[in-house]
Amino acid sequence: MALNGEQHILDQGLLDGQLELWHNTFSYIKSMALKSALDLGIADAIHHQGGKASLPQIVAKTALHPSKISCLRRLMRVLTVSGVFATERSGDGEAVYALTPASRLLVGSANMVPNMNMLLHPILVSPFSDLGTWFQQELPDPDLFKLKHGKTFFELADHDPSYNTLVNDGMASDSRFLMDIAIRECTGVFQGIGSLVDVAGGHGGAAQAISKAFPDVKCSVMDLDHVVAKAPRGTAVEYIAGDMFESVPPADAVFLKWVMHDWSDVDCIKILKNCKKAIAAKDVGGKLIIIDMVVGAGPPDPKHRETQVMFDLFIMFVNGIERDEQEWKKIIFEAGFSDYKITPVLGVRSIIEVYP
Repeated sequence: MALNGEQHILDQGLLDGQLELWHNTFSYIKSMALKSALDLGIADAIHHQGGKASLPQIVAKTALHPSKISCLRRLMRVLTVSGVFATERSGDGEAVYALTPASRLLVGSANMVPNMNMLLHPILVSPFSDLGTWFQQELPDPDLFKLKHGKTFFELADHDPSYNTLVNDGMASDSRFLMDIAIRECTGVFQGIGSLVDVAGGHGGAAQAISKAFPDVKCSVMDLDHVVAKAPRGTAVEYIAGDMFESVPPADAVFLKWVMHDWSDVDCIKILKNCKKAIAAKDVGGKLIIIDMVVGAGPPDPKHRETQVMFDLFIMFVNGIERDEQEWKKIIFEAGFSDYKITPVLGVRSIIEVYP
């Protein structure tokens, strides 16, 4: 039966709507395809062949069961469509898979695999199946993670040594990656500083990177007692046990990396006020340096924007929040600072310089 033009347009609208729903519904398949690539070591297999490999070459270097070769072809099709790998044809028409900027981050000594393993671990993924239920409950407790697992994110890490290692390795991997770029792209942010304290800096990966790049800067790390107790010894970085909600050690500059999104506005203002008390005056170079996300900052392309708002929803698993510029401005000024500068040069994240 022939359709009139108006009905055809309506039907196409219905099909486009279904496509949009399916596209969103099956987005998790991209995440699970990436996880399987990590589990199988596909990026390493391609890297071992010089950055390009055929399907048989990948099979030879992975733990794939021979009966699943045809399934691997389908997995690689998803991973190439999503941009994790690229594909081209050899002279005889055989598909050859190549590393992309994304999958190159999964190989080498300073790879991002520990961070991806943490983010894709079932313990972190599973709470989001209860997101609808969580929205029906009053803040603040339980957070989404505790609703699923019966313990908070940090409580579970304290009780499960293997999970604690997964989290620490994942965070350290991201810190190494981010700090290398931050130091190259934002050298001026750290120049002219005599001393810097990295608040909630863990085992000091960021502070050590700053100290190595700027030997004249006296770097220290402040974190809780049990964290400092396991900090590395014999480095140029000093470790100080303390609580950022009580006080911050004095320094020319205070450094906060990937910390503020874990806390409410009230808590952040308390932290910021303690940082303001600790730093030197503005006219002698005193400032607070924050590396965090500013939703809406950076390139305007859809992938940046989508990743920022998705991460904002993701960090909700610990009742966290990613802030836009107005939300940052609110807590910065309420804490008594006079000015700030946002430099969006770290992908979806930014460097925020805050002045007393």
